[in-house]
Amino acid sequence: MKTKITQILILIVMTATIIASVPDKRRFPIDMKNFKWQTEQFGDCKILRYVVPGFDNLPLKQKEFIFYLSQAALAGRDITYDQNCRYNLLVRKTLEAVYLGYKGDRTTKEFRDFTTYLKKVWFNNGIHHHYSTDKMFPDFSKDYLAALLTGTDKKDLPLEKGQTIEKFIEEMTSVLYDPKIASKRVSQDATSDLVVNSGSNFYESVTQKEAEDFYSRMRSDAKKNKQDTLISFGLNSKLVKENGKVAEKVYKLNGMYSKAIEKIIFYLVKAKEFADNTQQAEAIDKLIEYYTTGNLKAWDDYNILWVKDLASSTDYVNGFIEVYGDPLAKKGTWEANVNFKNVEATKRTETISQNAQFFEDNSPVDPKFRKKVVKGVTAKVITVAQLGGDSDPATPIGINLPNAQWIRKEYGSKSVTLDNITYAYDQSSLGNGFIDEFAFSKEEIANAKQYGYLAGNLTTDLHECLGHGSGQMMKGVTGESLKNYHSTIEEARADLFALYYIMDQKLLELKLIPSLDVAKTEYDNFMRNGLMTQLVRIKPGKNLEEAHMRDRSLIAHWVYERGESRKIVERVTRDGKTYFKVNDYEGLRLLFGKLLAEIQRITSEGDLKAAGELVEKYGVNVDSELHKEVLERYKKLNIMPYGGFINPQFVLEVRADTVKDVSVNYPMDFTEQMLYYSKNYSFLPARSEK
Repeated sequence: MKTKITQILILIVMTATIIASVPDKRRFPIDMKNFKWQTEQFGDCKILRYVVPGFDNLPLKQKEFIFYLSQAALAGRDITYDQNCRYNLLVRKTLEAVYLGYKGDRTTKEFRDFTTYLKKVWFNNGIHHHYSTDKMFPDFSKDYLAALLTGTDKKDLPLEKGQTIEKFIEEMTSVLYDPKIASKRVSQDATSDLVVNSGSNFYESVTQKEAEDFYSRMRSDAKKNKQDTLISFGLNSKLVKENGKVAEKVYKLNGMYSKAIEKIIFYLVKAKEFADNTQQAEAIDKLIEYYTTGNLKAWDDYNILWVKDLASSTDYVNGFIEVYGDPLAKKGTWEANVNFKNVEATKRTETISQNAQFFEDNSPVDPKFRKKVVKGVTAKVITVAQLGGDSDPATPIGINLPNAQWIRKEYGSKSVTLDNITYAYDQSSLGNGFIDEFAFSKEEIANAKQYGYLAGNLTTDLHECLGHGSGQMMKGVTGESLKNYHSTIEEARADLFALYYIMDQKLLELKLIPSLDVAKTEYDNFMRNGLMTQLVRIKPGKNLEEAHMRDRSLIAHWVYERGESRKIVERVTRDGKTYFKVNDYEGLRLLFGKLLAEIQRITSEGDLKAAGELVEKYGVNVDSELHKEVLERYKKLNIMPYGGFINPQFVLEVRADTVKDVSVNYPMDFTEQMLYYSKNYSFLPARSEK
């Protein structure tokens, strides 16, 4: 599971309010004073850079480990594109060919619009917006598309064998402009067939019922044959219908995505030579076995080895992991992350994880839904070295894995906060005017500037370390029980756990916060965001679609409604502008606790009906008048709601056939990096594998 800050920024509220501490020169050896954090913005996106403090001080062995893991993280890039939509690689490779080879005038507005659209495709890993999942349409005309394609050498375009340029133009025009083709990457409309109406590439020629029946039979057959029923059925496959029969195409070596997986395996093999210890090497071996065979039992075995490895200071994420992109919440999108431990900052998360049993025992949920014994909860603050797949360019700021509930219960989980990513968000947004525009009072603004960074990071720690790992399922209940509502409910559960405990006296006792003003700052930010400011991310007339946005809206509107008569949270109009003001912080905390109890019950019992009612009533709909006002106020600030990153580049320094060092560079140009990745790490064909 992920905490998105946009990615997520919970929203930009946290980063827009932070006065960051002065960086430690030992950890930031480059010239931080003149470091350019934001390089450009387009559409609703901004492109940022992050640094990798402490990398130069690592032993050479760890540097080489990070280098090869970074290559593995880049090798699966095409997989993510293709999973997001079957047309994505065709579109990306066509647009890139035009960008590199078009012989016409490049100074026109239409060519600038074309370039912006290409950047959007790169930023979103395809033709759908990464948050709303709506299809993105070009701002240039169909005729101009035809001119671009005819003005590019035919041999550079991904035409099918025997296809004429005229037919290719017709094909590309339909893919890019026809609203009936893949109009939505992930449909959340429970009144329609979620599979048929989703443009993602996890299913082909099958209906929602056929998919659900297929996996229901698969689980039943496994139980009947006394086989493993705990595996994540369907996680690493595409479901298709061939000759009238529904079947899986498994992502594995010599299976679907084989060419890319072969490269991932190659770099994992290289990385294993430099693993921190034997236990980490064993985990990599098991991950290689999983990629080779596609066996989900091997995936579980790998996750157990991975979560039990607490000694390694360098770590990684690599695989088909999060199910947000699947309307049925079964299939994992490929992603990767390479990182190493920030020892000093980890002291905070270690304190939290060491007290996990206290937080579980004193949770406001029904005791039967609590874990009797909390096992293996570990948390650390990390320095990210490489983002890949679904986490690139837009990345989460917190991660809690593995996702399998039974592994969490028996073996625990790893939670991480991405320290240098949150720092980059901070630095890029200082003084942008956001908090001054939307906070109700000077006191709120002052608290945000003093405590915002700590409040945001601590909330992420609690969300990932404790929230996702808390509670337990009743017998026979799985995460799939809540179907298309699973992701929203799970994120709401983790958010509520964090919100409830950030105002607990225990945090003062543990010296995690200097005063409860930290909690008040987070409450102000969360309610302002959930009720109002996150609306800057969606277009007029649209409802909320993304799971994290629905989760925040659900929580904020539920507690607002429950406390409205007592004005626990009050809607205030001043000078024609709307604000939300928290009047009773302790009362708000109690409401967070009540909702947490209900959300945990829904999760533990797999109550699909109650989940649907909560999400549809509080998490979906948008106040159109408030939305219009928020967009008008936000537009004046000239800031973008979504941030993505240019990755650092690692280079082996070889002398006399021996690696002497690994250097890190910080590229400035987003377009240049995307083209470099497409040239050097594109291993799948332009047309989706059949």
